[in-house]
Amino acid sequence: MMNICRKDPGLPTDSFYEIRAGCTDVPVTKFRIKAGKTLSVRRWRSAFTPEGYLDISKCLSRIYSGGIHPSIRGEVWEFLLGCYDPKSTFDEREKIRQRRSHMFPVVGSGKFVTARVITANGDPVQDPVVLLEANLENLPTPESQESDAVDSREHDKDIIQWKLALHQIGLDVVRTDRSLTFYEKQENLAKLWDVLAVYAWYDKDVGYGQGG
Repeated sequence: MMNICRKDPGLPTDSFYEIRAGCTDVPVTKFRIKAGKTLSVRRWRSAFTPEGYLDISKCLSRIYSGGIHPSIRGEVWEFLLGCYDPKSTFDEREKIRQRRSHMFPVVGSGKFVTARVITANGDPVQDPVVLLEANLENLPTPESQESDAVDSREHDKDIIQWKLALHQIGLDVVRTDRSLTFYEKQENLAKLWDVLAVYAWYDKDVGYGQGG
């Protein structure tokens, strides 16, 4: 009797994202994670040298044909979007992360903001809600900024625009995919906020806008 070799149907992506009890109207994805097709954690890690250089050519065919394993999707997309140069080292990328956090201390902290942090003129908002929400005790006061150069505000126009968008990103984050148990945790909402906040800074032409 002839043996029939059946193809592995793969795991549905939805199996990695638990749905809240009672949510019955959530659409089901047709995408499946298939061994040998999807970019796996092992293959992704093996594409880096000990110094941190990435040979992304080793990963692209898997990404095109089978997508990215959910557990590494965030870090892979940082390279695909151009946030990091594949020719950079682990140390160089860590320095980039540190510079981001210095621009606004909430980035990468596991927290996010839903209140305005600056005015349209660039002055810090000394609102207790902001300070409590983001734990920003070290925000500079308008008085401390008076000693800055006269043209500093014009020089920081991009930073002002970026910081004006941060609270709107936070408001949208808390409304995103509320059917997923993943987003019941503050630290996971913060991860999404980090991604959107960093991308809004990196790609200033796109910035941040609400979806439909």
